[in-house]
Amino acid sequence: MSVEPSVSVVAALIADKSRASILESLMNGKSFTASELATQTKITIQTASSHLAKLVEGNLLAVEKHGRYRYYRLASVEVAEMIEMLSSFAPTPKVQSLKESRTKDSIHYARTCYDHLAGTLGVNWTQYLLDNSFIIEKERDYVLTQTGTAFFQSLGINIDQLQKKKRAFARKCLDWSERRYHLAGALGAAATDHFIENKWVERNHENRSLLLTEKGKENFKKLNVKM
Repeated sequence: MSVEPSVSVVAALIADKSRASILESLMNGKSFTASELATQTKITIQTASSHLAKLVEGNLLAVEKHGRYRYYRLASVEVAEMIEMLSSFAPTPKVQSLKESRTKDSIHYARTCYDHLAGTLGVNWTQYLLDNSFIIEKERDYVLTQTGTAFFQSLGINIDQLQKKKRAFARKCLDWSERRYHLAGALGAAATDHFIENKWVERNHENRSLLLTEKGKENFKKLNVKM
């Protein structure tokens, strides 16, 4: 009998197409009801409920009850990182229509990877931070420099508060569409919150792509971030 963790159990959970679609739908960092997830993944509510129960039991999802409704979300940042990593190995479906082509382009350009910025814009933002020595690479993480601390504080981001959180501070996350790393962790999430709250980017309610606004273009241009 093996005493090692049973990877096959997790692999079997993710291997089901409907369950994989549910997990992908939750990669925007939001919480949804079983009914909402059923609609998004085009399966029945009964099927969705069955899959959700298995994903919760497998510790891939967490559930919270608010009034009459139960809301499901990814169980942890680590689950999101695992899904993003697996996506970098997965084949990209062939585009079948103009709408699908536009959706693909928007998701590849800018999207949320759970709670941080990903896609072309996310990778370019990370490269900007590296080029200016605001962060430096160290194994699977980034290290924030003194000049980087001053830079993020100039954006109104409280670094001391972020460092107290019980999660990775500045993690390297492999971007599945760019095949390069983008900034994740508490710092990546805080920067993305700043972009959204200050209207540099706007959420797309149909998928996890982000729209770069005119204000965002102006501010990224001032910083000399490649767009």
